[in-house]
Amino acid sequence: MKKTGARLLRHALEQLGIKYTFGIPGVHTTELYDELANSDSVTPVLVTHECGGAFMADAISRTSDSIGTLLVVPAAGLTHAMSGIGEAFLDGVPMLVISGGIRTDTAHRYQLHDIDQAQLMKAVTKAQFKVTVHAELIPVIYEAHRIATTGEPGPVYVEIPMNIAAFTGEVESLPLAPPASVRNEADIGITPEEIRMAVALLKTAKKPAIFAGWGARFCEHSLVALAELLNAPVATTLQGLSVFPGNHPLFAGFSFGPHAVPAADNAFRDCDCLIAIGTRFSEIPTGSYGLKVPENLIHIDINPEVFNANYPAKMTLTGAAEHAVPMLHTALHGSGYVSPVDGLALRTQIERDRRAYQQEWFSHHSGDRVNPGRFFAALREALKDDAIVVADDGNHTFLTAELMPIHQSRHFISPTDFNCMGYCVPACIGAKLANPHQQVVGIVGDGAFLMTCMELLTAATRHLGLVQFVFSDGELSQISQTQEIPYNRKTCSVLGAVKLSGVADATGCAFLELHRNADIIPVIDEALNLASIGKPVIVDVRIDYSKRTRFTKGIVMTTLKRFDVGTQMRFVGRALVRRVTG
Repeated sequence: MKKTGARLLRHALEQLGIKYTFGIPGVHTTELYDELANSDSVTPVLVTHECGGAFMADAISRTSDSIGTLLVVPAAGLTHAMSGIGEAFLDGVPMLVISGGIRTDTAHRYQLHDIDQAQLMKAVTKAQFKVTVHAELIPVIYEAHRIATTGEPGPVYVEIPMNIAAFTGEVESLPLAPPASVRNEADIGITPEEIRMAVALLKTAKKPAIFAGWGARFCEHSLVALAELLNAPVATTLQGLSVFPGNHPLFAGFSFGPHAVPAADNAFRDCDCLIAIGTRFSEIPTGSYGLKVPENLIHIDINPEVFNANYPAKMTLTGAAEHAVPMLHTALHGSGYVSPVDGLALRTQIERDRRAYQQEWFSHHSGDRVNPGRFFAALREALKDDAIVVADDGNHTFLTAELMPIHQSRHFISPTDFNCMGYCVPACIGAKLANPHQQVVGIVGDGAFLMTCMELLTAATRHLGLVQFVFSDGELSQISQTQEIPYNRKTCSVLGAVKLSGVADATGCAFLELHRNADIIPVIDEALNLASIGKPVIVDVRIDYSKRTRFTKGIVMTTLKRFDVGTQMRFVGRALVRRVTG
């Protein structure tokens, strides 16, 4: 039989259960888009910029069982999307990246968009494919999906040349997708002997603790069971903030050490055996490598390359956390283990430290601006347990991590290792498309908001009720705070005057202002009510950033300590001179 590549692509995506593609059609992809318009199950979504489309696809993968899929024009569309693809790559998020390509059935050189796209994508994707004949298109899409979703997940790139997409070619059949297998079933490399060794190590510990990352997102119940059996405090990475319930009495907070909230800093002090699950110990969760890890480190991860990269491990267990953690819990429980930790005292200490830190924020005088502690307390009270919270990159990210408990796994998403600004608005759209019956709210700084705010047109067009709480202070606050101490001046971190109401008018969103503490509860309630009837909402939150997060204060000191003495003196001396001279 003869089929166009566009028809073959539609069949493959339908078979894989893809619900949405994101992109902007162009001359190399119009046939692909026209064919998808015939699909009853795949909806192509027009975005205002391909970078936003990539963040939408990322959020689909993070918050649902579907895989986010891009469909972009070659060259410019692909390079526009690379920030979002890179975010997914470094954060371990599966994604199908499909682009058009120049014609391969002609000898003409210097065609429109003529670049080596596979070479371009090598740095930010797990694998790259270029379809050469019609018969291989469906198998290539299936193989790309397999690679993207197994092992450590990530994006996979497929190029479909224009002549393959638009012209017919011979195929023997339209093969069905391979049956869905248990996630990472082939990646169980942990032996019973390794589990016995880990149990033996834990039984020698007097104060065990757990540090969980994004890799632990599919084992929430067994992770809770393990923590309760050990009477171990649990801290998470930023990306893994939701993998352990934020309202559980053993949850200590985001990270641990000098950059962490007091509950985590105190609970992890004197830890003599740490179980690290699904984390690479990368820069942000370690507070710029400022945390101290005990000699007895049990490190569990699906990717063995992360072991011993930044912190040496006593034991490594290679496998998916959803297999490894239940195995470890079952073996530990079956060994007759009795925790040496006074669980009641630990829980009491964590709760006392939590309340004291919240009260510290409540007591902070925010002047005529909104107190972050009071804002997040009210937001948590107003949201349902299954609400999805999206944070962008900036000072607001760490306020969210420190002050906003997340109650269910995969219900908090944020850019982390690639660390892209501009993530929040499009990621909220992707999360809402994937979870239409759940509340979706974004926490975004005004600088990050300006990068992708026009994607709210996509939300308004599709009647997606979501809320963007824009923390506006007129600065790139995380950077301006970082500049303040060593430089005593702010260079290129002060924004121009922006009327967020104008963005709302331009995109068809509702607009609310939140300028003082007395209005926090009624404005949040009004925003959520508007969102519940399908209206996207922008809330201009005049936030008070004068009080530093523990994270910001911690990493400044940690980073400074890593400099040599001469550099330290230069930074300190320059800051003092500028402070004195104004």
